[in-house]
Amino acid sequence: MFGLLGLGVLIIFFNYVGWMPGGTSNGILLLGLGSILGGIITATQYH
Repeated sequence: MFGLLGLGVLIIFFNYVGWMPGGTSNGILLLGLGSILGGIITATQYH
């Protein structure tokens, strides 16, 4: 859960400052948002 949330934040941050290979991209931004969503889903579905 924390790994997915942290990874999503880092991906979005690196995309924002332009450190991702290939420059800024909407696909990379969606990957980061999907990772954060996966972390939220994991947090709410964990028993």
